[in-house]
Amino acid sequence: MIEKQDFNQKLVVAIAAIGEQKTYGKGETILNAGETEQHVYFIESGAVRLSLLSDKDDQTIRLGYKGQMIVSLSSYLNQTPSEFSLESIRKTVLKRVTKAQLEQFIYQDADSAKGYIGLLEDMLTELMEREVDLLTASPVERMNRVLKRSPGLFREIPLKYIASYFRMTPETLSRIRNS
Repeated sequence: MIEKQDFNQKLVVAIAAIGEQKTYGKGETILNAGETEQHVYFIESGAVRLSLLSDKDDQTIRLGYKGQMIVSLSSYLNQTPSEFSLESIRKTVLKRVTKAQLEQFIYQDADSAKGYIGLLEDMLTELMEREVDLLTASPVERMNRVLKRSPGLFREIPLKYIASYFRMTPETLSRIRNS
């Protein structure tokens, strides 16, 4: 039986082998809201954000940086238009793999399929953790929860995007970090 961590490494190697490398400049759109997600992205360098544009503001939903994968998950899984936009927040190099390429890889044997299910379970767990983050009243506690999961966040992502992710102003985030 393949371990989840082993599968994740195997998946990264597969993406590097079969994925198409693409470079995006700062602020460049990777996926527009309304488009159907066709790829899973592995971030080789740089940083990316998944955001939702509402009537009031542009809300950061997810952040990704070197060594992580990112995707508009519901659009990718259901092949429906994405509610989210995906953009680079600095110069970013991605390896992108189409759904067909990834499925060919994961369904080649039972261990790969089980590993993929484990990867999806991890993504669902992350989504639930995000829900708890949003329901956590204390901004300090919210920040501490996220930093425990992603200790490199402040090294990799500009503060204005982290503040948006935390649903606070950059000034509030700065005040919390300095206290």
